[in-house]
Amino acid sequence: MNASTRIDLSTWGEQPPLFVTLLAREVEQSNRTRAAERIGMSRSAVSLILSNRYPSPSTAGVERRVLDALGRIECVAIGDVVTVEQCQTYRARPAPTHNPMAMQHWRACQHCPSNPNCNANAQEQRHVRH
Repeated sequence: MNASTRIDLSTWGEQPPLFVTLLAREVEQSNRTRAAERIGMSRSAVSLILSNRYPSPSTAGVERRVLDALGRIECVAIGDVVTVEQCQTYRARPAPTHNPMAMQHWRACQHCPSNPNCNANAQEQRHVRH
């Protein structure tokens, strides 16, 4: 699979769960087999999850595996590893105009390659801590 190929998540509705989005991003950057190896599941399980056809009534186990394996990113703004949830929470909050250091971090988040709201050019850019 070509790294530029987008995974269709339309079967998950307008806003797929975070673990599905993370898994799709991993598949886009590598392939289904490598993504399956990273989360400790089969390639077919990855395909079934992405197409929202996983046969189990609960996806909690898959969600836990995906978040454990793929749910941590290195935040260049603070120089530490954070969970995807922490990243999303910080990025989505209102601008912290009361604190200059926090404002620098927040601004870096708005242009971070890990921010799905950034344009395609943001993937090529790196933000730096000021």
